Amino acid sequence: MAFAQSLVCRECSRTYDLAALYFCDVCFGPLEVQYDLDAVKAHVSREKIASGPPSLWRYSDLLPVERTTATDLGAGLTPLVRADRLAAVLGLGELWIKNDSLNPTNSFKDRPVTVALAKALEFGLKTAACASTGNLANAVAAHAARAGMESFVFVPHDIEPAKIVATAALGTVVKVDGNYDDVNRLCAQLNDEYSWGIVNVNLRPYYAEGSKTLAFETAEQLGWELPDHVVVPVASGALLTKIAKGFRELAEVGLVSAGKTVTISGAQAEGCSPVAVAFEEGEEDVRPQKPSTIAKSLAIGDPADGYYALREVRSSGGAVSAVADSEIVDAIRLLARTEGIFTEPAGGVTIATLAKLAREGLISPSERVVAYVTGHGLKAPEVMAPDGLDVIPATVTGFQDRYETKE
Repeated sequence: MAFAQSLVCRECSRTYDLAALYFCDVCFGPLEVQYDLDAVKAHVSREKIASGPPSLWRYSDLLPVERTTATDLGAGLTPLVRADRLAAVLGLGELWIKNDSLNPTNSFKDRPVTVALAKALEFGLKTAACASTGNLANAVAAHAARAGMESFVFVPHDIEPAKIVATAALGTVVKVDGNYDDVNRLCAQLNDEYSWGIVNVNLRPYYAEGSKTLAFETAEQLGWELPDHVVVPVASGALLTKIAKGFRELAEVGLVSAGKTVTISGAQAEGCSPVAVAFEEGEEDVRPQKPSTIAKSLAIGDPADGYYALREVRSSGGAVSAVADSEIVDAIRLLARTEGIFTEPAGGVTIATLAKLAREGLISPSERVVAYVTGHGLKAPEVMAPDGLDVIPATVTGFQDRYETKE
């Protein structure tokens, strides 16, 4: 039973039927899904959710489609890991890592994609497509294959090869001469030519809703309590805005105590930090940048939801900060060696920003903090590839001479 009522413009509040639309034809504002939350409140319960499937579909009452197995590869219900060793290094108290690298295609993108393509099937669409910096391409190709749909995924020409190895086995990869923003413009133009389900174009309102499940799981895994502070990587800004929306919806339907607000902070790389720059300068408008960073999965220079991400951060009392590529690499290694979690550069951005905010006193040791790690390190292995490892003789003394071990 789906409780989604309509699409609503985030600017002028004009409503539309649930269709493959993504912008308002009056003010050109973006559309998002609106629910009958009173009906959800009367229907949903913690017990009902606990008895649901071990995937994000356990939250189907707050998603815009009927629960379906057609696109279900088991996305969601990833570990929330207590990170005491990392917390000690950073001078924090209660720290948790939401490890979304353990989704079916090893990134959080499985969440929005399984929802978007389930909606595409409801609309009778037979081909899936997307503009992607890598992780989304992999997720779209995999879930399309599961659903029996053809797929075309469009990526920048300089994408990390590791990110599209599996994608090329699953569907059709189209490399475009340009950066992500060029790829995204092309997909918007293709939307006018083909009856496809382009997840981050005409299916964007439904696609983005899947990211709310990160908030739902965080609360459920914390015993139906909200964290005090979360740190979220920012690319388009949609992930951050939907996590914020997810926390609000939990309170509105009575699954968590009302009245508590979650401080939300955003993380960007200095080489692509339009939202962080706007935050630091006190601006409302996000000025586009040309990306240049090792965190290519966050390299969106003109973020569609940047304005809304800024609004969420400021209203919650959080911050948006940016970190250098060298800090990203150090953070990847720090997370791996303290908690055994190997993340791609986007996760390094999150952890490096977490460390920066802690140093600056913007996150306190008294807070319960959740940091979102959204992709696996093997998506970009070249970033951390060991260089110049020594070869030792196959003898005990050869080992001892090199590593100077002691009893």
